[in-house]
Amino acid sequence: MTPAELAEAVLTAAHAVFADRELDRCALPGHTTVERPRNPEHGDYAATLALQLSKKVGLPPRELAAALAAELASTTGIKSVEIAGPGFLNIRLDAAAAGQLARSIVEAGEQYGRGDRLAGLKINLEFVSANPTGPVHIGGVRWAAVGDALSRLLRATGAEVGTEYYFNDAGSQIDRFARSLLAAARNEPAPEDGYGGAYIAEIAGQVTARRPDVLNLDDAAAQEVFRVEGVALMFTEIKSSLRDFGVEFDTYFNEKDLHDRGELELALTRLREQGHLFESEGATWLRTTDFGDDKDRVLRKSNGEWTYFAADCAYYLDKRERGFDRVVIMLGADHHGYIGRMKAMAACFGDEPDATLEILIGQLVNLVRDGAPVRMSKRAGTVVMLEDLVDAIGVDAARYALARYSSDSPIDIDIELWTRATRDNPVYYVQYVAARTASVGRNAAEVGLSRGDAASFRPELLDHDKENELLKALAEFPAVVTAAAELREPHRVARFLEDLAGAYHRFYDNCRILPRGDEDVTDLHRARLWLNDATRVVIANGLHLLGVSAPERM
Repeated sequence: MTPAELAEAVLTAAHAVFADRELDRCALPGHTTVERPRNPEHGDYAATLALQLSKKVGLPPRELAAALAAELASTTGIKSVEIAGPGFLNIRLDAAAAGQLARSIVEAGEQYGRGDRLAGLKINLEFVSANPTGPVHIGGVRWAAVGDALSRLLRATGAEVGTEYYFNDAGSQIDRFARSLLAAARNEPAPEDGYGGAYIAEIAGQVTARRPDVLNLDDAAAQEVFRVEGVALMFTEIKSSLRDFGVEFDTYFNEKDLHDRGELELALTRLREQGHLFESEGATWLRTTDFGDDKDRVLRKSNGEWTYFAADCAYYLDKRERGFDRVVIMLGADHHGYIGRMKAMAACFGDEPDATLEILIGQLVNLVRDGAPVRMSKRAGTVVMLEDLVDAIGVDAARYALARYSSDSPIDIDIELWTRATRDNPVYYVQYVAARTASVGRNAAEVGLSRGDAASFRPELLDHDKENELLKALAEFPAVVTAAAELREPHRVARFLEDLAGAYHRFYDNCRILPRGDEDVTDLHRARLWLNDATRVVIANGLHLLGVSAPERM
């Protein structure tokens, strides 16, 4: 019996009690939940439905809890129900009901943990979106890992997700990039406001190899060549490095297209129709202060140039016009000031910002060794890039390390820790269970042990304390996935996997799975093999949600 099935049983019991006592059934919720008590002595699960409903129907909570307990006692698979405190229900399952979960997980396979809580919601998820003026730095890498994991979680809970990289190929930063490339090609110092690093010389060399005539052009024409060719080369490199990191996007959106297709003018028209534009000193402004922004924002300068914020407005409108219900944007630590203006902008378009726009801010990441920051990039000076992180600890460890912590907290990634083949390395600790469960399966086959068919499975034999602990941990996975998706917190999956790994190790140390020597294969061995294989499924499914491999051997 899964927690979801038990919660449904509690709700069914509540319907029966309400019907018997002629209580108002409109007070019953559409669904309820059960939780694992902190103290295992209080039972396998706890339900608070009686506390939630007592005031609504005018009954003391313990009286309502007693009625629910009596109804639940006859439910198949429930061993006992006790009333605790002001009206908690502490529920214990019988071993057979608890053990059936192992079979359910194995039969569900890759589908175990998936749900439909967010079904019908169409989400646009934009992350990384680093300017194509250099390789992806470590802050962008954090969003690559977290954003990709979040997209997997949202899809696992039923949402339709479009992942997107906003390719900023217009504006002053691109002009500075082009001037820097031109200077490098001419062996001149980088412009004062330009970009440095060996990668600039590398790209300049590639451009001149493609276009040997470029250095014979006048400054304006040469700069345009370097802008077009250089940006294309840089973005190709960015996409390649992200692909090697396991991250690919459904859409790569060019900012330049907003300008070329007239979408900035369209956004201006829409905002004017909503009555939120005004003219002052020859510029066009958006009155965002009406919706809580600290100041109004310029969209078009007095010289006719568009501002970055005008492109933000047009891009948001473009996403909404493509049918996305919710726009989620993941930004770096220096973008806190964007939240207020972006929320106000959505309101100016007539949207409800809390429903249609969500902005997540990530904090800084440092690569450290012996507690000291590491500055190891040969291509970009003192900035740590994606390739530096991967070279230092590998793709799996990098993705796991970046997704393991709440994105609103700064993190230090210790090179020595994350490359250590010991249990204190979190990704090794979890992947080791993936490999050990696979190894048990191989060894079982060698000694003639198989799970057998589902009909011969005897779940009631899984009654050891460590078996029960492992089963309860496995049962939590669907709820963890749902919470991680709804709260935008992939780190919940990583922490769950580490707890699950601990439960499996305790089970493995205390419950012999394989027969010894000439020992006959028994139904208990088979039941434990079901539990071993169920653990493999959940570990693999959880690691997949983080974009991390589940090795069969280590």
